[in-house]
Amino acid sequence: MPRAPRRPSDEARRGAYKPRFDFSRSRRRREDGLLALRRLDRDAGLFKRRRDETAPAVHASDTAPTSDEEAPPASNARPPPGSSSPPDPAAPRNAAESELEGLSELVDKVCSDDTTSQLEATVQFRKLLSDEKNSTVIRIIRADVLPRFAEFLSRHGLPQLQMEAAWVLTNIAASDYTLLVAECGAVPRLVELLRSPNANIRHQAIWCLGNIAADLPSCRDILFDHGVVTPLLSQFRDDMKIPVLRTAMWALSNICFGKLPAEVQVKPILEIVSQLIHSADEKILADACWTVYYICGGVDDAIQDVLDAGVCPQLVNLLMHASASVLLPVIMALARISAGDDAQVQVLIENGILNCLAQMLARNYPKNIKKQACLIVSNIATGNKEQIQAVIDASIISPLVVLLRTSESDIKEEAAWALSNAASSASSEQIQYLVSRGCLEPLCSVLSCKDHDLVYTCLEGLENILQAGEVGKKGEESGTNPYAQFILECGGLDKLEDLQDVNSDRIYELAMKLLQSYWEEEVSGSDDPDVPGSNDSADTVETKPEDAAQPPEPASGADDAE
Repeated sequence: MPRAPRRPSDEARRGAYKPRFDFSRSRRRREDGLLALRRLDRDAGLFKRRRDETAPAVHASDTAPTSDEEAPPASNARPPPGSSSPPDPAAPRNAAESELEGLSELVDKVCSDDTTSQLEATVQFRKLLSDEKNSTVIRIIRADVLPRFAEFLSRHGLPQLQMEAAWVLTNIAASDYTLLVAECGAVPRLVELLRSPNANIRHQAIWCLGNIAADLPSCRDILFDHGVVTPLLSQFRDDMKIPVLRTAMWALSNICFGKLPAEVQVKPILEIVSQLIHSADEKILADACWTVYYICGGVDDAIQDVLDAGVCPQLVNLLMHASASVLLPVIMALARISAGDDAQVQVLIENGILNCLAQMLARNYPKNIKKQACLIVSNIATGNKEQIQAVIDASIISPLVVLLRTSESDIKEEAAWALSNAASSASSEQIQYLVSRGCLEPLCSVLSCKDHDLVYTCLEGLENILQAGEVGKKGEESGTNPYAQFILECGGLDKLEDLQDVNSDRIYELAMKLLQSYWEEEVSGSDDPDVPGSNDSADTVETKPEDAAQPPEPASGADDAE
């Protein structure tokens, strides 16, 4: 019977899941909401960044970065580290209000032919935008000066005016009106400025382009239409200063966010990323890892390109990184890689990912990290029996059982996927090991879950376990299936009977198949009104400890895996 795709995304999160069909081990992939995790608060600067610090002096003769070159502000602080102390908050507001009263005069200066007046007015507009109020941005937009600022970007003989105009457009692009910047004619000029001999102007152009890329897909498409990728990649040089490198890597990650056009070649991007994932700078490192994550989800067959770029060993090493801002994109990138085929997943296994995941599942990591760790294990467990054995050998099963018993509901659900997938294709010896580690009772509890895809997968796992139990019952004096008996004692039979009322034909059919195959006497007896206690059989079954029904001994060497 064909199986429906795993489960749709029920919360905003980035993740890759493997769809399964029939008994093949094809991968499940669950696409996240496009603006999740990194874009919870755009105004806080997680995706867009404003520039509020003092302008560096720009001279036409500048050809290299100077000591005045400024770094992009941190996402949760303004002004950035190293800048001067901010003035009294009341003073900028009063100054801005007074300047807004003379807005028409500034517009006249910007539209004049006098370059000195143009520069003075552009500086004043930049200062007005430092208050971050949308009302200020709206008034400036209504003054219809954006095309004029875009025009200033082409004044190559006036680098200071280019710098100030790019700065104004950068801060407007950091607001809710990014599309107006993208459509005012600024984009081709900003792309052209990436070839400017002036390092500060190049830096500011990168910054503005990064803000545009962070907005709507239509804004990003405008960047692609003007060939932004190649000139942006040319900015990555060995002699780049850290502030500029941070901005460039951040802008590149924004450009890679979402589905990439077919004409965009990811291999040159990955060549740069493969170097920067070794950076000691956390901001550069995090954005490089986000870029890998985006490419894996935004380009067909990109997983193989990522593996060919040689980033996998370092990504696995970064699972032990102390910073959560690095660890999250790392584990999410690995989750998407784990949605590949068996050969691609094997690369992760050979680089030691399972040992890292075992530590993450057993220790006190944040919830979103543990969920992603369970997801990766689940994807690996949909593989072949050798890959399931690798999961067992890494001592991951016991932590999964603990999470399924004791964790919050969303982590329980991820752990349930991992154990259900492992049980669905495990060999008889591997089934023995899973049962010996106490997976049966928590798997039975999953049958009450509202996620039909998860319940169906769990039923598949229980079916495989029960089939293995048919072999084991030959060694039982009673001639009964030891796993069927244990499921009965832990209340699993009641949950299976409850599934007869679920609104899913495939769940109903598989539940009925299991009931009729392994508990025909119990089911038929419970329907007979002449049998005493037939209507409350669940109350007459004495619940025993987990080890009351001893499963067959684990396969040789299974204990060593723990």
